[in-house]
Amino acid sequence: MARITLEDLDRLGDEEEEEDEEGGEDEEDEEERGRLFAHWEAVASTHRVNLPRDMAGPIVQMSRHSQAREAVPYVALSQHGKCEEAAYEERQYPAGKWACVTKGEPLYEQSISLSFMKLMRYICKENSVGCYLGMTIPVLNEIHLTKEGTELEREVLTAYYIPGEFQQNPPTPVDPEIHITERAPLRVLARVFYGMTTEETILREIALFWELLGSTDAVLQETYIVAVYENPSVPQRRNEIWFIRRAE
Repeated sequence: MARITLEDLDRLGDEEEEEDEEGGEDEEDEEERGRLFAHWEAVASTHRVNLPRDMAGPIVQMSRHSQAREAVPYVALSQHGKCEEAAYEERQYPAGKWACVTKGEPLYEQSISLSFMKLMRYICKENSVGCYLGMTIPVLNEIHLTKEGTELEREVLTAYYIPGEFQQNPPTPVDPEIHITERAPLRVLARVFYGMTTEETILREIALFWELLGSTDAVLQETYIVAVYENPSVPQRRNEIWFIRRAE
């Protein structure tokens, strides 16, 4: 009969403690996953979108990396406004590669929500390198006004800037609806606003910006960009409305 030494008993005790710790961590991870999913599910419902269960993994992963976000590079050309607070800023963005999804749902909020879910999966793992790519800000939503200028066209393009590490050779998306696009240099006038982005709030912000600018032919009047800096679960998130300078 083999003898059990004191060292064997100590080792067995250590292994049991490790298993207990791992079990506790698994329970905590599951609780975190459930809490985050419930929160995002509630947000999705306000956009009239159902959140699939398979989004739990990407949501947790992006939440854990929420502080590590790479800014899209640009050059600030000028600021315009009164006193110390700038009313808007003029910027030049260089050419770069973006992952883009186009949706044309009945509501603007539905289109951007469904597109962002697809991009989240691409960012987190559903790409040719099979790893987390990193979050970049802002995410852009390119919109178009109807001829009357009183409503948004249904089709919205949502774009995620490929991180600098992958700019030269972007990972291929698993989802065929995601397209890697080389976007041309862009010169914009950017104005900050906060809160949820709906068709109503966007049309209001566009109108306010036009009041600030006055009559001008220097920017496009039918195409605009909504730049989003925080994920949809943040109530008073920072956004910008971009007016696009005409090519000279």
